[in-house]
Amino acid sequence: MGLTEIRTAMKVDLKKPADQQDGLHNRWHPDVPFAGKIKGGEVVKIECVDWTGGQIGNNDSADDMKNIDLTKIHYLTGPFDVEGAEPGDVLVVEIQDVQPFQEQPWGFTGVFDKDNGGGFLDEIYPNAAKAIWDFEGIFCSSRHLPHIRFPGLIHPGILGCAPSAEILAEWNRREAELISTTELQRIVAQPPQPQNVHAGSASGDLKEKVGKEGARTIPGRPEHGGNCDIKNLSRGSKTFLPVHVAGAKFSVGDLHFSQGDGEISFCGAIEMAGVITLSLTVMKNGVRDLDMKSPLFLPGPVEPHYGPGRYLTFEGFSVDEKGKQHYMDATVAYRQATLRCIEYLRRYGYSDYQVYLMLSCAPIQGHVGGLVDIPNACMTLGLPMDIFDFDISPVGPAKKLDMGACAVASK
Repeated sequence: MGLTEIRTAMKVDLKKPADQQDGLHNRWHPDVPFAGKIKGGEVVKIECVDWTGGQIGNNDSADDMKNIDLTKIHYLTGPFDVEGAEPGDVLVVEIQDVQPFQEQPWGFTGVFDKDNGGGFLDEIYPNAAKAIWDFEGIFCSSRHLPHIRFPGLIHPGILGCAPSAEILAEWNRREAELISTTELQRIVAQPPQPQNVHAGSASGDLKEKVGKEGARTIPGRPEHGGNCDIKNLSRGSKTFLPVHVAGAKFSVGDLHFSQGDGEISFCGAIEMAGVITLSLTVMKNGVRDLDMKSPLFLPGPVEPHYGPGRYLTFEGFSVDEKGKQHYMDATVAYRQATLRCIEYLRRYGYSDYQVYLMLSCAPIQGHVGGLVDIPNACMTLGLPMDIFDFDISPVGPAKKLDMGACAVASK
């Protein structure tokens, strides 16, 4: 039997502003018009812009990170009308391949300014920074992070089906409640934002409605997945998504060449534009049959492998950098594991921002050590030693090397 050419279900134009392309959108809403159709079981290629819509350049300045317009992100390709999909079904997404565009063989990792996006460690590292990565087949390296090279575990950061009107209303209700009741002195969620809404081909009153009601794409949510940034959703993986509207209205985007567990700098993967090849299969009545309340996934067989004895592992506990004791706080613990790694690699000549960027996108392993030994949660961060071209083993004093600098923002 001869091979059948794989259809491209949606193309993008990298030279055209993302908000002028009808096959893209940047809000979750059930009324965003369909951008195309995909038959059940069909294998298709879907082109994606990078999540910022091309706001970040291949240069040696982080001014673009500092001044990024976060009302425009994420630009997703879709939504697609999947043949036969109805509410209560499950959409099975099998990823066959993900590749950067041949004409754009590079990606970026960034740290946002604390006053415009922030990140996991923004109270310690408040300034914008950036690293550009060049792709060399399955490998990547950066002029901004010398002596590091590793294979990418390439994957989409975002997969999801549109919410129903009822689910969208619930998202907006509970996130508005969090915003109104929080005692934290920081932004804890983003409500619907009409500014720079892009709803595909929608215009006029419909576009205005999506802007007023549409959920931001920043967080993943239990009812549909969305922006979960799971690095193992790579080639050969299967994701099982609940369907809430007729046709599923499936969208995909935010492609990553590589990412560390946690994507800690927020813009922390190696972000790229590219093409994803996947198949979409409908499992009738799957939500009921699987008793599904949130998406499931089976990881693919492809992953960079380092021996179990080749991960230098850092521990973190629920005691923050100021010495304050927290109760079973895994976020505080993972932050502390990250800081221990930054301190360790600083000894070789890297700046803190360089290490912060690297830990966001290199294939680090973040694991839960313990969640039962009060008052401290224990988290671990495993750093693969073989991504460096010099020995980082803990054997004594470190020799400083010329590590250059990452891209930084002007004052």
